[in-house]
Amino acid sequence: MEIITAANVSLTNCDREQIHIPGSIQPHGVLFVLKEPQLDIVQVSQNTEDLIGISPRDLVSQPLVNLLGQQQTDSIARCLAKDFEAVNPLKITLIRDNNQHRFNAIIHRSLDGFIILELEPLTSSQEANFFEFYQMTKGTLTKMQNAFNLQELCQIIVEQIQALTGFDRVMVYRFDADESGHVIAETKRDDLSAFLGLHYPQTDIPKPARRLYKLNLLRLIPDIDYQPVELPPNPETHQPFDLSYSVLRSVSPIHIEYLKNMKVQASMSISLIQNQSLWGLIACHHYSPKYVPYEIRTICEFLAQVMSLEIASKEENQDLDYKQSLKMIQPKLIESLCKTDDWVEGLAADPKSLLNLVGSQGVILCAEGELTQIGKTPQNSDISLLIQWVKTKINQDNVFYTNCLIKDYPAAAEFTDVASGLLALQISKIRENYILWFRPEVLQTVNWAGNPNKDVKVEVDGSLTLSPRQSFNLWKETVRYISLPWKACEIQEAIELKNTIVGIVLRKVDELAQLNLELQRSNTELDAFAYIASHDLKEPLRGIHNYSNFLLEDYAEILDDEGVDKLQTLVSLTGRMEQLISVLLDYSRLGRAELNLRTTDVGKLIKDIEKLLSINQADESIEIRIPRLFPLVECDPVLVEQVLFNLIKNAIKYNDNSQKWVEIGWLDSQVNEAQNNLVFYVKDNGIGIREKHLDVIFRIFKRLHGPSKYGGGTGAGLTIVKKIIERHGGKIWVESIYGKGTTFYFTLN
Repeated sequence: MEIITAANVSLTNCDREQIHIPGSIQPHGVLFVLKEPQLDIVQVSQNTEDLIGISPRDLVSQPLVNLLGQQQTDSIARCLAKDFEAVNPLKITLIRDNNQHRFNAIIHRSLDGFIILELEPLTSSQEANFFEFYQMTKGTLTKMQNAFNLQELCQIIVEQIQALTGFDRVMVYRFDADESGHVIAETKRDDLSAFLGLHYPQTDIPKPARRLYKLNLLRLIPDIDYQPVELPPNPETHQPFDLSYSVLRSVSPIHIEYLKNMKVQASMSISLIQNQSLWGLIACHHYSPKYVPYEIRTICEFLAQVMSLEIASKEENQDLDYKQSLKMIQPKLIESLCKTDDWVEGLAADPKSLLNLVGSQGVILCAEGELTQIGKTPQNSDISLLIQWVKTKINQDNVFYTNCLIKDYPAAAEFTDVASGLLALQISKIRENYILWFRPEVLQTVNWAGNPNKDVKVEVDGSLTLSPRQSFNLWKETVRYISLPWKACEIQEAIELKNTIVGIVLRKVDELAQLNLELQRSNTELDAFAYIASHDLKEPLRGIHNYSNFLLEDYAEILDDEGVDKLQTLVSLTGRMEQLISVLLDYSRLGRAELNLRTTDVGKLIKDIEKLLSINQADESIEIRIPRLFPLVECDPVLVEQVLFNLIKNAIKYNDNSQKWVEIGWLDSQVNEAQNNLVFYVKDNGIGIREKHLDVIFRIFKRLHGPSKYGGGTGAGLTIVKKIIERHGGKIWVESIYGKGTTFYFTLN
């Protein structure tokens, strides 16, 4: 791949220019490339004879000590183990021809592993001691700390930087979300036109430059008409040296042309970093050559770093009244949410607060595909597709926002009048719960510093070449399909609302879990009570039953018919009551006994039931249909056999056809490798169940027919079946056509 450097850069490839390896430096200093551990000179810039009176060929491959002496070389060597920012600049003195030449020495370790030593000539008037540094920064720091908001902070910094450096113009240039930028603060020479409020396109600062602005926080160009000084490549690899951290690094010719078009002769830029990202720049322009001593540059860089620390707190004070009004809305929504178990219903109960929370004109609440629309929103036909798209854009904070939806989602062209801006909040990914706020299009006029589009220049041969913009005069653009931007405080309020909803839902889940625990405990106690009561009641009841029989046997001859009839009724009632107690005892056992789970052949269970039925139903003709073999399942075979027996017995009992049949099987459509998808069924051609009774047939002791019809019974069989299936983690349901037959379906887990 072609390496783009100053030698072959053009505006078409400037976004790939390797500006950190320019192969040259600016001429106001000299640069040495040193190799550890002896600090041998690997390479030097080609202007050493001009500034220190020694030709480059006499320095290369020599130890640094030959040039600086042992004491100064040792001072540099000791710095290599320290933080370079804490030691720069070192004061270096060279004696040539009985003359002292004093320099600021700036040292750092390059990204390709060499030691870079840069020397800038120093005069006594440029030196500053600690006391002077303190005096020059104390007042500025106090003003910055006392600034109420970001705008005031920015204005203080530009005025103080101008006072320190004397630049004709100093600006704070802030980057926008799309990497374009605009001037938010400015101080200037009176006769200059203002740049305040002007916007600059993203292409004015290519990506390589943005990278270096983060690595090297201050950049000085004393004179754009300088002649670059060659720094020969590494003699071993023949590759240019990495000058990312160099203060003398040469400038891209594209940037030089850009500054010339602005009529700027000297410039200095200082990076403003926020959350490890390039937030903006302090940009300084001068309209004649201007050199700023290293000490003053250091003070400017220090002030910029302090400002970077202050940015977040000052931004908090922007729109303070508006932020406080938003904070007043959240409690209203919390109050509405606490009144209902449905978060959509809770939010929809106060639509005004929901809209005002983020300053929107429309909102959609999406709960598992169900939409609730409030205010001005897109049509239903547009919303479903929009939500599917939003799912792919939600970030780690469960939010997505844009003030130009059409840019990322072209289909938004259909509804820019209500939804040019979108703030989407994901409440639950699994259940697909979302809140979507909308803002309409707002026509805006953007003031650019010249036409933001790159100019095309016609060459002599007729070819077209892109070039830096020639004009920076005010150029106005009307922008469509954009809403007012979402403020950080609005986005934060949306995220807090999501946390509130989740918190309330989780609290309700905890309350429900507590209720379930109490219910489970109550059910356990009830089962225990039913078991004890049933067991203890059977003994006296059996005594009444036996004594009634004894009376019939011993005294039937001396009793009249009415007395005998009453005793027989008593025997019958006690027998019936003992039967009901036995059923209740069995039912209570189901809630207490542990399941004995093992791999079971359901087909074998059915064969055992057939044998039992053939004995009990010897005088009846019953066809048992089994369409195919049953799979093996994990269950308690004794209890599942009871389920099948009760269902098959009922199918036979409640059937008045001469040709009775019962079909037992499982469904193809519900089967895969997982057992929990098996659905068993028991189907008959019996009398069926009326639809109005389908909801009550599983109640204990509930019979749909008289005690003497269809063989009687306690009415607890289906209740026990349901209990057994639920103990297995399954469910049971029924389908029936009255007069034609019934099908019971059940799963086991």
